[in-house]
Amino acid sequence: MLPFVILYNAVSLDGRITGFHADVKLYYELASKWDVDAVLAGSNTILTGFNAQPGELREEGQENFKPAERDPDDERPLLVVPDSKGQVRIWSEARKMPYIRDILVLCSRSTSREYLDFLDERYINYLIVGYQQVDLKAALEELNTQFKIKIVRVDSGGVLNGVLLRTGLVDEVHVLIHPQLVGGTSPSSIYQAPDLESSNSIIQLILVKTEKLKDDIVWSQYKVLNNR
Repeated sequence: MLPFVILYNAVSLDGRITGFHADVKLYYELASKWDVDAVLAGSNTILTGFNAQPGELREEGQENFKPAERDPDDERPLLVVPDSKGQVRIWSEARKMPYIRDILVLCSRSTSREYLDFLDERYINYLIVGYQQVDLKAALEELNTQFKIKIVRVDSGGVLNGVLLRTGLVDEVHVLIHPQLVGGTSPSSIYQAPDLESSNSIIQLILVKTEKLKDDIVWSQYKVLNNR
């Protein structure tokens, strides 16, 4: 069984997710009020958030090579990151984020043994799902079965969003629309995927709620109609 998946992004009026002045504080204030079991973020999102390069390894202390103490009553969400190529090496810093209880890395059969050993040495949990790349549907099913994950918030860029949307794994789309226009031709949008060959594949949404917040930011919530 699949968990309920909410795709959440801050965007400019023209759908950009970079290049504008997003209200990050407001973004996370709203997110912190949701009762979610896991946050799904792309590896590039993690790297960008910590200003790190793919494969970059930073100084680590001895505590990073010991099992982390876990409170069984901790209700903070699990951070789940697909990283079959082993790009993220700054997990010691990611572990310190105050709004997560633990980390789970999604890998595939193509993930190098070296990277799996890297995770094992740091007691970072991982799940192998898929062959050449992570099978996100199978991963979500395993999250539900193994970790009792019922609701997932996707906090990522357009590439991961695109895969989830095209494979019908998203139930709702929430966007914080900022009153700014960015323009440009780079593919920095909420939804990046190959061009459609037919309009039959357009994802239909229905507006559930819209709310005007501070500084003319609009929070729009949509239900995805033609998924699963």
